[in-house]
Formats: sequence, C-alpha cells, structure tokens
Amino acid sequence: MNDLLIIIYRTILFYILILFVLRIMGKREVGELGIIDVVVFLIMAEVAALGLDSPEKNIFEAIIPIIVLLGIQLISSYISLKSKKFRDLVDGDPSTLIRDGVIMEEELRKQRYNLDDLFQQLREQKVGSVRDVTYAFLEPSGNLSVFTKDDTQPALALISDGIVQPRHLKLIGKTEEWLLDELKRQGIHDVEQIFYCSYENKQLKYQLKEAHR
Repeated sequence: MNDLLIIIYRTILFYILILFVLRIMGKREVGELGIIDVVVFLIMAEVAALGLDSPEKNIFEAIIPIIVLLGIQLISSYISLKSKKFRDLVDGDPSTLIRDGVIMEEELRKQRYNLDDLFQQLREQKVGSVRDVTYAFLEPSGNLSVFTKDDTQPALALISDGIVQPRHLKLIGKTEEWLLDELKRQGIHDVEQIFYCSYENKQLKYQLKEAHR
C-alpha cells in the first residue's frame, strides 16, 4: 500500500514537472520537433518511467536527469538560434523531391523516401499530377511542402542570418555574384548586415538585422 501511494505521488509530481519543462521548452507542434527535441523527450520519458517503476529509489535520481535534459535542450536551442551551421548540422536543410514537374530520383533514394509515400502526400494535399508541381520540399520535420503552378512560389531564404545560401540560389537559377550585385544596387555591401533575404515576384526582399536598421 505504501508503494502504491509513492507511485501515485510520483506520478503527479512527474506530470507537473514534465508539464513545466515542456512549457519552458516552448510551443512547437509535434510534427515540427527537431532531432534534439525528440531525443530529449524520449530520454525524459524513460527517466520518468524508471522513477515510477522503482519506488524504493530516491526520487531525485529521476528529477536531476530531467533538469539536465532541460538544460541541454535550452543550450542547444540558443546555439541553434545563433548559428545557421548548427541548425543545418542538427536538423538539416529541406530536400527538393520535385522540381518543375520532375521527380528527383536520386534525392528520393538519399532520403529513403519511396514513390508510394510521395504520391500519398500529394493526394493528401489534393495534387492530381506531378506535372502540376513546381516544387515539393521534404522539410526537416518530415512534412512535405508542395507548390503548384497556381501557387505563390516557395519562400526560400537566399540569405539567412547574414549567411548566403548557395543551394537556394541554385534552385531559383541564380548565382551568388548575381545576389551580391543586386544588393549593391540597393546600397547593401555587406551580407552580414542582413537578417534574411528572399526572392519574391522577381524582386529581392530583405530585412536588416536590428543593429543595422
């Protein structure tokens, strides 16, 4: 009976603790969780389960690892916010699976994404033909973003947090030299001053970092 009361007490405590931890970690949909988030959640769940399964053990043996995991997640989130290279290393970049109605066969193999999965995603987004698709991106979250000929073109950051994105430039058929020349015409001579820059309706749209506004 004593063990049962301990389990009930710990269940309530872990519920409140994990709810508090998740609140601190921020609001994100399950489908948008990064790799680090998933790893932290899995380990956290395992630690909590061990704390419930072993009522004879000191409860702090379970609480301390959860707090440490929270610290790891907060630190990684801060680094990810400051470093595009870290974001790319951990979460990766979107993969182009379809471009101008052509399926990128090599990219499908690389991402271990089969045709059945691809066509299912297209059907779910009510896309009747691959030929109607201008771009289809497999996002780091695992979601498929599809743009058809009638849609607004996808938002691609040509510059992200002061760093030029050559892969995105290649997707729109432009070069880094072209980008730098266009920015110079608009009075921007240092890309590190730019928070983000995109190409919309055949025009460059950019926002300077707060320190340079």
